[in-house]
Amino acid sequence: MLYPRLRDMREDHDLMQKEVSAFLGIDQRVYSTYETGKREIPVRHLIALANYYKTSTDYLLGRTNQPEPYPHK
Repeated sequence: MLYPRLRDMREDHDLMQKEVSAFLGIDQRVYSTYETGKREIPVRHLIALANYYKTSTDYLLGRTNQPEPYPHK
């Protein structure tokens, strides 16, 4: 599965892969495989990135074009 919005969001926030991978506590090469779709992104990392970028996991996955996060219940 390809995750083009992971790269888009990272670049929109002027971040390097090594900065995002450090936030997630993983190696930069592993994070790179998420962006290129060579490896499935774990749910815990997807949630962490959605919180970091203040968006929804659905937006990061390309399931919606609405970047605003859902309201918390």
